[in-house]
Amino acid sequence: MSRKPVPAQQGERSRTEVTFDRPQLLPQLFGEYDSNILAMEERLGVYIHARGQRVVIEGSAEAVAHAREVLQELHSRVIRGEAIDTGLIDAVIAMSSEPTFSGIFRAEGDEGGAGGNAPPIMIRTRNKTIVPRSITQTHYMRALISNDIIFALGPAGTGKTYLAVAQAVAQLITGSVKRLILSRPAVEAGERLGFLPGDMKDKVDPYLRPLYDALYDCLPAEQVERRIASGEIEIAPIAFMRGRTLADAFVILDEAQNTTPMQMKMFLTRFGANSRMVVCGDPKQTDLPGGPSASGLNDAVNKLEGIEGMAFVRFGIGDVVRHPIVGRIVDAYENEHA
Repeated sequence: MSRKPVPAQQGERSRTEVTFDRPQLLPQLFGEYDSNILAMEERLGVYIHARGQRVVIEGSAEAVAHAREVLQELHSRVIRGEAIDTGLIDAVIAMSSEPTFSGIFRAEGDEGGAGGNAPPIMIRTRNKTIVPRSITQTHYMRALISNDIIFALGPAGTGKTYLAVAQAVAQLITGSVKRLILSRPAVEAGERLGFLPGDMKDKVDPYLRPLYDALYDCLPAEQVERRIASGEIEIAPIAFMRGRTLADAFVILDEAQNTTPMQMKMFLTRFGANSRMVVCGDPKQTDLPGGPSASGLNDAVNKLEGIEGMAFVRFGIGDVVRHPIVGRIVDAYENEHA
């Protein structure tokens, strides 16, 4: 690498070296054409130069210390088999600003030190192993394995639905539950089912497509189709839940801000034995005519928070793990009326 050093942003100039004991992994850490290193330099205001197993970091003392911590965490993730991309880099940088970052992955039984073992919080599916990309995701993933009913609240791109689907798939694979039930209210931007062409499946599939997408990311396509055909996986509008008791199931309600209070009550009271239920939505966004005040999600949060067996996990703009521009878009819209 022979790039022009990035000027230190503040404080006296500092320099440190990090030596990695698995140099064969450094190409994965650095990325193609050093794209990951370039991303870290840009975001952290440092200059990073590799010399064999040694990596030199230059910049302000604060930035260098920050970059060293981020680089070591990313190297640990490479050892664990994770693919490093700019999304993960942004997530690790954001997490490293939290006071609990240094022990968050190794606080529970990692005797091998940094990167010695897999992190304690993870989800294994047929297609991938998923680890948290933000502090809030860590709390959420813990809640998904320790609470009966979980409310995941916050803006788009924070992993609310994706992580719930991944956990549901993992439990279905291990046999912890017999069924995976995914549901959404069929209310979107003023559309009504009767106005859409085709039979009932054709009418509701566009509303449920994000759930299909998450499933296909966690399971091979043929398994998804086979499990849907056998009834192990069911994807349906919330109206199809009426009159049922959902036992031995992992049940997910997505876009819950578009439910009415009566729909939300109906859905929550479907809860059965040996089940887990996750309710995902953004309390600030709803397509219901009455706005947020008419949302069954907001009504449920106000009435149920504090009840034993329920967890309420709130995501913020800083937890957005999609492309960085998504976080900036969400921020711009939320600050418009601030």
